[in-house]
Amino acid sequence: MEGGVLYNSSTMSKNTPPSEQNQFANKAQAWSARFSEPVSDLVKRYTASVGFDQRMARVDIQGSLAHADMLAAVGVISLDDKAAIEGGMAQILEEIATGQFTWSLDLEDVHLNIEKRLVELIGDAGKRLHTGRSRNDQVATDIRLWLRGEIDVIIELLRQLRRALAQLALQHTDTILPGFTHLQVAQPVTFGHHLLAYAEMFGRDAERLADCRKRVNRLPLGAAALAGTSYPIDRERVAQTLGFDEVCRNSLDAVSDRDFAIEFCAAAALIMTHFSRFSEELVLWMSPRVGFIDLADRFCTGSSIMPQKKNPDVPELARGKTGRVNGHLMALLTLMKGQPLAYNKDNQEDKEGLFDSADTVRDTLTIFVDMIGGIKVKAEAMRAAALQGFATATDLADYLVKKGVPFRDAHETVAHAVRNCEEKGCDLADLTLAELQAFHPSIEQDIFGVLTLEGSVAARKHVGGTAPERVKAEARRVLDQTEGD
Repeated sequence: MEGGVLYNSSTMSKNTPPSEQNQFANKAQAWSARFSEPVSDLVKRYTASVGFDQRMARVDIQGSLAHADMLAAVGVISLDDKAAIEGGMAQILEEIATGQFTWSLDLEDVHLNIEKRLVELIGDAGKRLHTGRSRNDQVATDIRLWLRGEIDVIIELLRQLRRALAQLALQHTDTILPGFTHLQVAQPVTFGHHLLAYAEMFGRDAERLADCRKRVNRLPLGAAALAGTSYPIDRERVAQTLGFDEVCRNSLDAVSDRDFAIEFCAAAALIMTHFSRFSEELVLWMSPRVGFIDLADRFCTGSSIMPQKKNPDVPELARGKTGRVNGHLMALLTLMKGQPLAYNKDNQEDKEGLFDSADTVRDTLTIFVDMIGGIKVKAEAMRAAALQGFATATDLADYLVKKGVPFRDAHETVAHAVRNCEEKGCDLADLTLAELQAFHPSIEQDIFGVLTLEGSVAARKHVGGTAPERVKAEARRVLDQTEGD
């Protein structure tokens, strides 16, 4: 950020004497007087960030206005300069909003593009704006302002997603499907209970982001290039104006810290990991071989050659995009691992992955909130699958334990019964009382209530259990948590 290319090299002839090149450069560059030759076009493209950091234009202007307000308050610039800066920035905002602002690669980044336009509009007052700051603390402030806004949007979308999951869960508190371990039928659960597992995951994601936001919301501005500034600045005033909770306490750390970005990318990777797990299940459930659900057509595509196909593209892509977001986290960790204090040009590479992570999470959340509301549940298929694989075997073991049989003995007894059912091609509930008693004499008539799917889920009434009454209470708890303002 310390460098900047502010001239158009195409306006100079190859035969222009160095002294004249410098004279030209001195009129157009922020730092060019130190150099005897222009930067090549390839280097300009290689080092420029304006192609992607222009999305921070609004927060860059927001930070500049707070800085100008502070400079005027402490007497570093005049009130007239402050008013001119405010007027010029208002026009620039309008130009950006209407697409009339011209972004220049020669001006390297969002900050110099805006500053150059401001000077064109208001003259010397625009040149005074950069007093007491550097692009190092300026960009660190911009990233934090931008990321803070993204976190707020994502937390709200997580609220909406959890609400959508809870609403669907409330409709299916007693819709039974098999619970799996190792993708093998384990025990019966309800579809509502299954959905609420994801509501818990995304709830933790919201907690992580809220905690991350605390460390994002610290003001670097005032650290200048790395050592602070000799001007009588008021950092606390700027922090209050911009809504920061506090200022960064060390100037070296303030300009070089990207922990907050790494922390966000880690939280984003976890969010996408949860989406990927959910997506995997949606894809499996939608397969005709499983047939538990159907997704609305607007979230699927067909095949160019097979007319019968309905492909779950949205969950498949969410599963795939998770890899990219995970990669951004690793890239940012790698970017920072070898940097000495303070700012280094490496840090220009912090933005594209960060931006893409936020975009991907936000878009995925927005789509899934809508998609969950359009899930068609095939309860009959779910129940039929739960009747396969001896899902109530554990209930039979628990029944024997309650009759005084040691659990390991009960486990072995039920294993023998399951093997017998496999040979006969029936379920445990299909055995007669006499057949069951042949495995253990403690079994009585009441066993048949235990071996039903409904009896299995209803028996687990504790907090976190699968009983429909418990699932209903948990769904309502999530709805209460996510109720809008």
